[in-house]
This record gives sequence, C-alpha cells and structure tokens, in this order.
Amino acid sequence: MSARKVEQESPARHPRETADLFGHREAETALLDAYRSGRIPHAWLIGGAQGIGKATLAYRMARFVLAFRNPKSSQVQAAPTLRVDPSDPVARQIAAGAHGGLLVLERGLNDRGVMRTVITVDETRETISFFGSTAAVDGWRVCIVDTVDELNPNAANALLKILEEPPQQSLFLLVSHAPSRVLPTILSRCRKLLLRPLETGDVLRAAAAATDMAPDDPALADAAAASEGSVGRALSLLGGDALKLQQRTAALLATLPSVDPRELHALGDALGTSDRVALAAFIDGIDRWMSERMRTSDANANLPRLARLAEVWEKIVRAARDTEAYNLERKPLVFSVFSMLADATR
Repeated sequence: MSARKVEQESPARHPRETADLFGHREAETALLDAYRSGRIPHAWLIGGAQGIGKATLAYRMARFVLAFRNPKSSQVQAAPTLRVDPSDPVARQIAAGAHGGLLVLERGLNDRGVMRTVITVDETRETISFFGSTAAVDGWRVCIVDTVDELNPNAANALLKILEEPPQQSLFLLVSHAPSRVLPTILSRCRKLLLRPLETGDVLRAAAAATDMAPDDPALADAAAASEGSVGRALSLLGGDALKLQQRTAALLATLPSVDPRELHALGDALGTSDRVALAAFIDGIDRWMSERMRTSDANANLPRLARLAEVWEKIVRAARDTEAYNLERKPLVFSVFSMLADATR
C-alpha cells in the first residue's frame, strides 16, 4: 500500500553513506551476476515496501559499478558481494554527494525553501546533460531515481525518453514503493527486482548499524519487533513516543466506523504542530491498517469496498504530503482521515 514518502527525522545514515546491506542477498546476487556477464540491463526497477533497503541496494550497486568499471576484471569476477570499502575514493565521493559519475533524482526544495511533493521535469531533464557529458568522468554513468513514484507526469515522460534510447554504459536504478503504479511504458524498459520485507533479526542489525545503538538495546528491539520488516519504520519508532502514537492510532482504527471525537482531539494534540516523526508514525499506522484490510478481503466479493479504500488512501497520501510540505496543523488532518475512513467502512 505504501505510496507516500513522509520525511522522517532520525539518527540514521543516508543510504549513500551506508556500506552494509542486511538481507536481500538474492537481489544483490542478481545485480552482481548481471554486471559480471557484461550484458547488464540498462534500467532496473527496485521495488518493495518503504524502508526495507531499496535505496541502500541502489547506492551499493552504484558504488560497485563506479569503483570497478570493467565487469570482466578479476576483482569483479571474484567479488562475493557488491560491497565497496568505505575508505575507497569512490565510496567517499558518493557519500559526500560529489561523484561525477552518479546523478540522483529526488525531491528537492522549491524557491521558498519548502520540500516539493514531486520530482519535477526540470530536475529530470538533468539526465540529458548528465549522460551527454564526456568531461566529468569516463566510463559508466549511473542515475538513481529515489523514488520513481514521486515523478510528476511530465518528469516521468522525460525519464521515459532517455530510457527508450539509453546511452552506452548507462545504468538507471529506479526505486519504487509501489511498482504496480509506475507507468507501464517505464516498467517495460526495466528489469524488475522486487524486495521482500526483512526478517526481524536483519531489521535489528541494520537499525543498530544505522544509529550506532547496541543491538541489545531494549528500545531498538521493541522497534524492530513492530517494524514489519522495515528498517525505516523501526527507525521512525525509536524513542517510544512514535510507537505509542502508532498503537494509539491502531486502537482508534479498530473502532471504525464509530469514532470518539474526544479521542480524535487527543490524537491530534499528540501529533503536535511540526513533529515529522509523529506525522510519519500516524500515516504509517493508517498504511498498515489499510494494507491488512487489502490482504484479508476477498477481492471478488468486496471489490467496491476495496475500490473505496484505495481511493481514500490516495486522498490521505495527498493530504499528508500537503500537511508536511506546508507545515499545516495536524488535528484537521486527523479528523479528515478518520471521517474518510469511517465513510469507506460503513
């Protein structure tokens, strides 16, 4: 169900700085084998739930290709994984966002310094000059799109044009939380690599590595246990408040279609006015509830109801993005979300 990206403040390292990958060995091997063959597809769609390591895998592949440019070299042929030592010059440059062979398309700030809700066509058109340039770096060029879900329609079409006629030694790594919603014309030009949620032990180890917390820290263990295989979700739950807020949201969702307005007021107060982690935990709780309803419903018998829930989810996603982008009051969002869900579940 995840189709949103609410910015989360956490002590975690950015994927471009993360050297280790936990889980996803099969996906990593697929990338490595394809590169070693010398016939690697020019575009990959790395899909799966939010926070499970898709961007980490994309940056790991980018580092490897840019560090070892000859796929037939002995280093590549003998490599057991895509790991590149963090002290390697390529790894250091990528961690600093300063490698000339890597372009990252992601949401940026607008003229008012506010985070955009989409990746724009102007940003996407950077790929044309990036792949057409010969001065910055020789050999492979890699473009990571994080995420392709956030391309606006014009940006998606601009990306499609270059995917249709890819330059030599170009590699596109498209991250997606909702692969089924990516333009079919883009999907048809990508090799699909779908990642599954992580085992709890992998979440625990990844979250510990990302935060420098001890693996046996009780707070970390609680967050990993509630993460449903997502490192990002575990990190957002650290500290206890976010986890309690998510549990509070789940308790209210269980009462639908009846909702106590006093409880909604209390939940709105708990979200605060500018706490991004609290907002992320609230929307994540809604996401988990919606996903469970989708999994347990009989698609044939409940098609109209599922369609209503899907439509409501899209509205919630947009409202959450606007609330985050413009730093709007959280309480009206809480009332709006539960009003829509109550109507959809009657």
